[in-house]
Amino acid sequence: MNAEFIEALRAIEQERGISEGILIDAFESALVAAYKRNFGAVGNVRAVVDRETGEVQVFESKCVVEEVEEEHSEISLEDAKKINRLYEIGDVLEEEIDPRTFGRIAAQTAKQVVIQRIREAERGVIFEEYAEKENEVLTAIVQRVEKNGVYVELGKTDGIIPPAEMIEGETYENGQRIKVYVLEVKKTNKGPQVVVSRTHPWLVKRLFELEVPEIQSGIVQIRSIAREAGFRTKVAVFSADAQIDAVGACVGQKGIRVERIVNELHDEKIDIIEWDSDPAICIAKSLSPARVLMVYINEEEKAAKVIVPDNQLSLAIGKEGQNVRLAAKLTGWKIDIKSQSQAEDDADLLTGQDAVVFDDAEEAEAVEETVEE
Repeated sequence: MNAEFIEALRAIEQERGISEGILIDAFESALVAAYKRNFGAVGNVRAVVDRETGEVQVFESKCVVEEVEEEHSEISLEDAKKINRLYEIGDVLEEEIDPRTFGRIAAQTAKQVVIQRIREAERGVIFEEYAEKENEVLTAIVQRVEKNGVYVELGKTDGIIPPAEMIEGETYENGQRIKVYVLEVKKTNKGPQVVVSRTHPWLVKRLFELEVPEIQSGIVQIRSIAREAGFRTKVAVFSADAQIDAVGACVGQKGIRVERIVNELHDEKIDIIEWDSDPAICIAKSLSPARVLMVYINEEEKAAKVIVPDNQLSLAIGKEGQNVRLAAKLTGWKIDIKSQSQAEDDADLLTGQDAVVFDDAEEAEAVEETVEE
């Protein structure tokens, strides 16, 4: 064993990302296992590899006794004094063993131990690498589709999209490239298991961060996001710089930026609205594409009643309530939508509440007059 051995370890370190120290520890453990396997030793054995020269030494601890009963854990006082005449009964000494005396079976044992330790080290390196990628977006290649999920390749390891994290109606084909959101990285006996998602709201958030330089730089911020995967997502964006159009930055010239995200999500609809510190304004914008006349705010209950033109009621509510449901998630407010006719017929619903007026002044004024009467 010499410096060439150390060079070989450093080459493995470069190739597999496993530190030289871990490799040397693995080799030392292998030598100990090999010696015990070869000689049936049960005592304390340790191996030392010089990190600079590659020189290997193996030592076995032995107790000094009057009469030896176990040769691999005991040494006679007479033999101990030949090493150092100061040894007495009960002392412990270390005797060096020549590794070249190890047999073929011992060498195989050492090889198996080294391989196992390298595999464990590789798994540890991969786990740490992907654990740092939790909550990030990765490009995955579909490997196979099974009942319990879609298995994907993520580079150095594989991942799984559980059924609950698949977009409804989305199909997957072998070799297909898709963007996935890393939910969790688990340690298993077979190595790290990476659980990824296609439905998580932050998948959309991360995709916007990749596509929009203004979000990457912090000029534009995503304040809130609400998603029903495969159908519709609402994103509230904001810029502290009055010169920056936050919505325009996310949409991109001719809609190119948001179009890339929509294509990645297989035509999922995306509404981008400008976030506002005034909850009434934010609620009105969140109901896009519907037109809002008035918003009545109840701060204590964090609830809002919204008045829309009669012909906008179904649009504001959305198919099966999706639009208003997403608006409520986006803003964090309970939202009750009424048409203009409903508000005029039941003005008591709005009595005593402050209104914020939007859009058509004449229509809003008609509602206000009914409430005042």
